[in-house]
Amino acid sequence: MLRFFSLYILLTITVSGQSQSNLTLAQCEAKFLKNNLSLLAEQYNIDAAKALTIQAKLWDNPIIGAELNAYNPQTKSSFDIGAHGQKSLAIQQLVYLGGKKTKQIEIAKLNEKFASLEFQELLRNLKFELRQTFYNIYFNKEKLISSNLQISNLDTLVNSYAIQSGKGNVPIKDYVRLQALLIDLKNQKMDLLKANVALQSNLNLLLGDSSVFEPSVEKTYLNKYLTTATFNVFELEQLAILQRPDFEISNKQIQNNELNLGLQKALRVPDVNIGSSWDQHGGAFNNQINLTLGIALPIWNKNQGNIKYAEALTSQSKIDHIATTFKLNAEVQAAFKNWQDVVENYKQLNGANVESYDSVYFGILNNFKKGNITILDFTDFVESYNMLRLHLNELKQNIVVTAEQINTVVNKDVFKN
Repeated sequence: MLRFFSLYILLTITVSGQSQSNLTLAQCEAKFLKNNLSLLAEQYNIDAAKALTIQAKLWDNPIIGAELNAYNPQTKSSFDIGAHGQKSLAIQQLVYLGGKKTKQIEIAKLNEKFASLEFQELLRNLKFELRQTFYNIYFNKEKLISSNLQISNLDTLVNSYAIQSGKGNVPIKDYVRLQALLIDLKNQKMDLLKANVALQSNLNLLLGDSSVFEPSVEKTYLNKYLTTATFNVFELEQLAILQRPDFEISNKQIQNNELNLGLQKALRVPDVNIGSSWDQHGGAFNNQINLTLGIALPIWNKNQGNIKYAEALTSQSKIDHIATTFKLNAEVQAAFKNWQDVVENYKQLNGANVESYDSVYFGILNNFKKGNITILDFTDFVESYNMLRLHLNELKQNIVVTAEQINTVVNKDVFKN
């Protein structure tokens, strides 16, 4: 019991000791886009890919060489490189054949697109995590409001029964029953507080800000998630194909492997070294100027292994793309079905006017205080009422989360206010 209250006090101090700021979801997302460290780091991958495209466009530097006389046996002199000595100069430039340079540039540009798509994919997943965390904190706060109200009422009753049981006016078993109910509610509250500490920590990480944020949600927030769907599964699947970065990455991977296959085939064509040289006295003529050409003979190495490897990767990426399509469709179907089921359950439960049970709760509480209701009936009702409130809250929470899951799997907000 002592450890329980120590942990409670610690969590209360931790939460209350920090300044709180009320933030709407839109404000959270704006801060997230500006400060999230994972997104900021991923942006550098885009800059890096652009730099590699610049590099791919550059030609190899020309090579310049010189040949200087080290020893002249006729004059027995060293480094005879004067007017009657010997020296030569040469310059060479590597010239790509077979369209290699063009293909290398195309692959580099495609890698730029990959970097951009990977950034968008990270953004898609982190955005869902942000919204899920935001709403989980909000719904836990709502549960805490209900728990605090019930704990406050039971605290008064337990204190009263402790005094009366000590005087022998009420059975001690009634006092124990109320105290057990109170402890159960406080345990639930502690679980919610601990959950929110972890959620708040994750929210701080996502927002790049160590402040404590209080989710600010409009009372009508649930309406847009409960609206009758104007879309069907097939439309969502088509939307996901158009919007999902990971699907586009899978598609671009085929293109990348096909470009690489073309490059490997182009590498069968040997490149040419073209150059010019000047020789002072060592050639057939004095001050001889020559044209130099050099090319590898493709006799043994025709890049056969790399070509077969690239062909295998191309075939594999096509199969992977088909698998990605099936996976995408399955995710859309599952998300849509989950949302439909949760909304249907909520509408059935909401038809019973659950909110009216709040007034029933206070009626039962007042009647118990007056002695019109037995303690067994009272505790049974409080347990049922508490469970009902928790289930209703979790049902609303599931509606939001499943709806946001649809937004995530299609990478577009399909629920409008």
